[in-house]
Amino acid sequence: MRRVIILGSTGSIGTQAIEVIDRHPDRFQVVGLAAGSNAEALELQRKHFSLPEAKAVLGSAAATLLVSETDADVVINGITGSIGLAPTLAALKTGKTLALANKESLIVGGELVTSLAKPGQIVPVDSEHSAIAQCLRSGYSGEVRKLILTASGGPFRGFSKEQLAKVTPAQALAHPTWVMGQVVTTNSASLVNKGLELIEAHLLFDIPFDRIEVTVHPQSVVHSMVEFVDGSVIAQASPPDMKLPIALGLSWPERLESVSNPVNWTKSHSWQFEPLDESVFSAVGLARQVGIAGKSYPAVYNASNEQAVMAFHQGAISFDQITELIERAVDAHQPEQELTLESLLAAEKWARDRTDAQIAKAC
Repeated sequence: MRRVIILGSTGSIGTQAIEVIDRHPDRFQVVGLAAGSNAEALELQRKHFSLPEAKAVLGSAAATLLVSETDADVVINGITGSIGLAPTLAALKTGKTLALANKESLIVGGELVTSLAKPGQIVPVDSEHSAIAQCLRSGYSGEVRKLILTASGGPFRGFSKEQLAKVTPAQALAHPTWVMGQVVTTNSASLVNKGLELIEAHLLFDIPFDRIEVTVHPQSVVHSMVEFVDGSVIAQASPPDMKLPIALGLSWPERLESVSNPVNWTKSHSWQFEPLDESVFSAVGLARQVGIAGKSYPAVYNASNEQAVMAFHQGAISFDQITELIERAVDAHQPEQELTLESLLAAEKWARDRTDAQIAKAC
């Protein structure tokens, strides 16, 4: 039986992880819970698992302490944003398997995270990276030609730059496929999320950026693909359901039974693939440049985006200005030579302050 700590337990990833665990009580035991601010929901979860009060905590700082001081086999990090970095580092330092849905901590932490991780210690929970991890079982690392990340295209697929400038927060939150929180849903609409996933794929699988591609697949059934040197392309396909990558994150490398409904092959299906228009959705190309530059540039990209997304939902900027603000911050950034947790946090603070100042000028 695997002992599990769930970070972000009251959010989308956390609640679905609990559903998976409840269906497999013989496989998992929840030994710790952490949430951002929803104390009422957290208390209900604590009682559900009969945990002592000290093992159900609020806040990222408390989550880091929980991870460090609790005996567990798996930590599922479902926190949103770069505040998930400290708990990620704590999980790796204590030797626990990290089921990682908090992509920002890997992207911001970069080499700080990857240098701590033992082989196989980080198990991706993003649907795209979980798909790649599954596809990579089909060949040796030296046989991989490229990784192909799929993107739904979000609610604004096919829009022009002029159309993007006019979209509303409500429209940005109307994702055609997935139900997610405000920040992730907005990132999916702007394609910033795909940019972050591009950097994440490079860090997780050690594949150069020029061998990672993005293709738009509106149906979100093929979650990503791996192309091998002989021309074979292996794809992982399943109806959109985050419980599948969550379950794999908890049980990797084994599979659990009856987690998600498979594709119904007795019915007709039409799956569409098309190139991403990076002239309109420039966040992906910018992320590629940021990832190649490395150092604290990804931290600046992520932090500036978080401030811009907040401002957009407050009505302070237009949707198209989100990526513009990120680009300005990245262009102005001067990274420290030595990559440390302190230098990353300083870069993040600089990016947030600079982006806030730019937003204030726009108002």
